[in-house]
Amino acid sequence: MRPSSPRPFFVRSIPALWTLALGLWGLSRQNSVWRDEAATWQVARRSTAEIVQLLGNVDVVHGLYYLLMHGLFELFGPDTTVLRLPSVAATAVAAACVAALGHRLAGPWAGLGGGLALGLLPAAQFYLQEGRPYALVAAGAGVSTLLLVTLLEGRGRAVHWVAYGGAVAVSGLLNWLSLLILPAHLATLLWCRAGRGTGRRWTAAAGAAVACVLPLVLFSRSQSAQVSWIPPLTWHMLIGPAVLLAVGGAGALLDRRSPHRPDGLSAAAVGLPLLVVPHLGLAGLSLIQPLFLDRYVLFSLLGLALLIGAAIGVAVRTVSRRLPRAGWWLLPAIVAVAAVALLPQALAKRSPASRVDDVLAAADDVRRLKRPGDAVLFFPSARRDTRLVSPDAFSGLEDIALARTPERSGTLKGVEAEPARIRAAMLTHRRILLVTDAPAVSRPPATERDRTKRSVLRNHFRIVTDGQTRGRRVTLYERRV
Repeated sequence: MRPSSPRPFFVRSIPALWTLALGLWGLSRQNSVWRDEAATWQVARRSTAEIVQLLGNVDVVHGLYYLLMHGLFELFGPDTTVLRLPSVAATAVAAACVAALGHRLAGPWAGLGGGLALGLLPAAQFYLQEGRPYALVAAGAGVSTLLLVTLLEGRGRAVHWVAYGGAVAVSGLLNWLSLLILPAHLATLLWCRAGRGTGRRWTAAAGAAVACVLPLVLFSRSQSAQVSWIPPLTWHMLIGPAVLLAVGGAGALLDRRSPHRPDGLSAAAVGLPLLVVPHLGLAGLSLIQPLFLDRYVLFSLLGLALLIGAAIGVAVRTVSRRLPRAGWWLLPAIVAVAAVALLPQALAKRSPASRVDDVLAAADDVRRLKRPGDAVLFFPSARRDTRLVSPDAFSGLEDIALARTPERSGTLKGVEAEPARIRAAMLTHRRILLVTDAPAVSRPPATERDRTKRSVLRNHFRIVTDGQTRGRRVTLYERRV
């Protein structure tokens, strides 16, 4: 006697609630915000006109996400919960989509296992608590893939094709590299030997989505200097993806033991292309311009989770044939073992130390050290994000290098004065607070302005207090007499 199958409602809702709980656990990360999230925070607090001005100069690839977060900050106010909750909710949606896909393609136990697995993956746990758009892209990928399967099953109508194209387009507007899902979906169509009519409709929907995103792709090329810091692709950068592909490949092989469907659809036919093709596409693009970062293809983890779920479904069916009563307990046991094994990773992801730095910790140091009449410097100027996220901590301090504010200049970090003016302004102050990177993550001065700051501080000031907290360094300098 086999264990009775969980109902469809529970197959979808349990993974969503599980992922939501994982996201809410330690959501504030001990009240820390790192530099990437600080960009979201400070841009979302600007007016709509100021955000549009910014996008003309920088970060246009995140424009839709910034406008979304602006609306949420206007409604609920800026804090870490509002910053990260959209990513938590989006990952829960993605988990529900994986569960629904697994249920349709390999049975309820595969759906339940795959949906629960997604929330446990270390990369998913990292980005489900990140105030950036990558989890939202994963949710869009889950919705579009679920719609595609519905259409390939012959249950869809014209409205489903419109919804499919819309989901792909919205994901592309959140991050245009998510268009790599289209060749993955094409591989699924070829694997299942979809008919010509289906192929033509898919081509029309995919083409419409690409047409919507293409202006963003073309315009963002003028801002490609933003990703100039990404290192060229090397073999060791492919080790992590190779491990994921090996795990997914094992799940695809086990999925061959699932009941055969006449339409050719299977967890392997959907999950393996979704896992493999975006990684290969990103690697190919990185040979032209370095872009190989795992967050750009975070949505591919949905394919991995689906294949893991398929393997769990095979295991449950196999055990149930020999030990019927054990079938119900196998999935909880697998999840419990995986959760315990990954607990150190989960705790690490929720620690401030999991990120490069902590903007709020540096702001607290400034608040503690400042006195009326003090000046403040940022080295490099991008560390001005500390002030932009916590302006109250810098009240009463003169930002002596700043010529035009970020809001007025339409930039993330503002426009600083010429080196001579910075030098003159520094020499009129007795005490200067310097906000910079901790030595472990700092870089040599790249501009004449930063070299001037360092030279004047070294030659005319002495260090009074020097503290480092979570990747940021706040140093109090006093003028030599």
